[in-house]
Amino acid sequence: MTNFARSLAQLAGLHSRRALSVLALSLASGACLLAAAPAQAIVEEVGGTSVGVAPRTGTTIANNSGATFDNENGNAVLHGTNVYPVYWDPGDTFFEHHEWQTIVSTFVQRVGAASGSPENIFGALDQYRDRSNHGAEYHTVLKGPYTDFKAYPAAGCTDPNPLEVGSVTCLTDAQLRAELQSFVTSHGLPTGMNAVYYVILPPGVTLCLDAAATHCSDYTASEAEQEEERRASTSYKHSFCSYHGDINPDKATEGDGNTILYGAIPWTAGTLGSLAFAPVPSPPSLLYPGLENRYYAQGFDCQDGGWGFEEKFVKFEQPPPPSKEEAEILNEENNHTPGERVKLERKRYLEGPHEQQPNQEEVGEFGDFSPGLADLIVGQIAIQQANIVTDPMLNAWQDSQHREVTDECRNHFGSVINDNFGGSIAANEHTEGGTLYNTVMGEGHYYVNNVFSLSSHRCVGGVAFVPRFTAPNPVNAGENVGFDGMESTVGLIEGLAFGPTGPPTKTYATFSWNFGDGTEAKGFAPGSPPCEAPWLSPCAGSVFHAYTYGGTYKATLTITDVGGNVDSVTHDITVAGPPAPGTPGTPGSAGSGAAATPGSAAPGAGSSTGSGTGKGAGAQPGKPVATASVVSHSLKAAVKKGVVVAYSVNEQVTGRFEVLISKSLAKKLHISGTAATGLPAGTPPQLVIGKAILVTTKGGHSVEHVMLSKNAAGRLRHAHKASLMLRLIVRNAGTAPQSTTVISAATLVG
Repeated sequence: MTNFARSLAQLAGLHSRRALSVLALSLASGACLLAAAPAQAIVEEVGGTSVGVAPRTGTTIANNSGATFDNENGNAVLHGTNVYPVYWDPGDTFFEHHEWQTIVSTFVQRVGAASGSPENIFGALDQYRDRSNHGAEYHTVLKGPYTDFKAYPAAGCTDPNPLEVGSVTCLTDAQLRAELQSFVTSHGLPTGMNAVYYVILPPGVTLCLDAAATHCSDYTASEAEQEEERRASTSYKHSFCSYHGDINPDKATEGDGNTILYGAIPWTAGTLGSLAFAPVPSPPSLLYPGLENRYYAQGFDCQDGGWGFEEKFVKFEQPPPPSKEEAEILNEENNHTPGERVKLERKRYLEGPHEQQPNQEEVGEFGDFSPGLADLIVGQIAIQQANIVTDPMLNAWQDSQHREVTDECRNHFGSVINDNFGGSIAANEHTEGGTLYNTVMGEGHYYVNNVFSLSSHRCVGGVAFVPRFTAPNPVNAGENVGFDGMESTVGLIEGLAFGPTGPPTKTYATFSWNFGDGTEAKGFAPGSPPCEAPWLSPCAGSVFHAYTYGGTYKATLTITDVGGNVDSVTHDITVAGPPAPGTPGTPGSAGSGAAATPGSAAPGAGSSTGSGTGKGAGAQPGKPVATASVVSHSLKAAVKKGVVVAYSVNEQVTGRFEVLISKSLAKKLHISGTAATGLPAGTPPQLVIGKAILVTTKGGHSVEHVMLSKNAAGRLRHAHKASLMLRLIVRNAGTAPQSTTVISAATLVG
């Protein structure tokens, strides 16, 4: 420690816990901080209890291949979760700092509102299946937070390093479990495999896995380690940020109706910017807040480990070597005032490892800079939620070293498709944290750890899923036309599927083509073993198709990934050549003047359909001619004002519009509706989520707003994109009225 730093510490009068660790030699010299590698004990047993631990980490970044990551026995994952955040806080700490509680509870609510979205880490977990062959479905429901004011029991352990200000008690995991069981029973709350309880503790309450306090949420280190910011003590290596476990009275391997699943979230966010839990420096005019006690006050080792992202490269946060001028100021033997040195040391301190607080307010209602500390608690809940749904009973998805789905990616914070983070990398002068975020949910910005993708063997922040193909220029009837779905982005291209017995086998994403002329092609995505060169059937990433007749067709590519995500894209294909026999306007057909519409039913069929966002049915003898398509593809506008449909009819008709959604997507988004009947053969099951009546007195064209049901509008309000189907059924007047059905598809975005 420099003499100047020591003199500042003496001026401050800081003589106890979390007091010294002033300006480390590494800070003054610009040398790289020293730190131990992270403890990699993930699912472990301590004191006879098994838990899934998120350990603290030093200055290394995980880069595990996940080669042994599996669930060979098909043990249970969670198919949806009801989440109960429980703030065990008899001292009203969270009430006094209610912003912490608001940030955490709002995060869980937004996780639920975004259910079904592939664009965050929870959407990437559908690929993890159990013996039922269903994935860890992203269906999260916040069942309401609750503050438990029950008094803490007598300390069951000794805190390795209690707070100097605000220390409360030390609890064991056994005590936490006992309180949770009592809480669930006394309030008549559910148990079983779709309820998850998060017990969240305030600052000053240390949690240990055992009474001997060998594995705790707190830790101790020597003064030398604090000064040099080394994280190598045994106490540090055995400390943790959070963990999850299960209360399993029936000892059921798969869990049962009496099982209680829980995540333990102690306060491991540190005390940066806090007035309530940090000693007041004296004299304050000579010290900047936090400069004297970063070793314990900072919580970055329970977040990203002090790693930063600059220009898409990952590097450890540290100040650059001091310039010649800076070195002169830092040299105490030179003639510079203490204020100059403190100012420069403060600047270099802020360039070192620091946490990210995207929800930090400049000044909180308590009058300090601590609201953003809750972002680190948010991060721990995200980690444990991902681990719980894929490994609820600590016997499902792990690797050979018992690492869970987030442990494979410790300190990875990449975004879904790229590393374009939002927020500020640099530490703020007052909060001492940055504001980076890599996840957006509703209006909330969050900084959450990536998860391991079994499909790509990479760390991901969500699932990139965008079907694409380029429509060819106008072609001639009879020519082979290429349809290349390999332009698509499919994050979950392969996975594992379970049968009734035995280990899992590989499964792959599928590509399905509807060419708009009544023919289809379906097969695996290239990259799967059945699709080795020359990529013959059943592979359908790239296909050729020849149209028999001229006209404009709607070609649709639909992709289903191994997580069950389904999306499609449609383009017009213009084909030059004679129209199909029986099309209005051709020799021998009934009527004249109607444009040929490929894809219409053969003469005598009861209805005819088109596909995509374009036109509908052509005329049959005596049938009305109608077209219909969605003209506004704004999902936000459709939720508020209805789906905007442009239509035309050639005569007086009555009928109805229907907006349909596939049952598979409806299930993901938890949308209810009436099952649609009378759809063409091969159409996936659909639900009706919007209706409007159509009555005309003559032929013509117009626009109609088809309002969505209240349930559908409420669910789609939180979606980023939705593929819908529009159906128009019309019936003409006369002595022998006939009907025509028009079907088109549309993807609504934003």
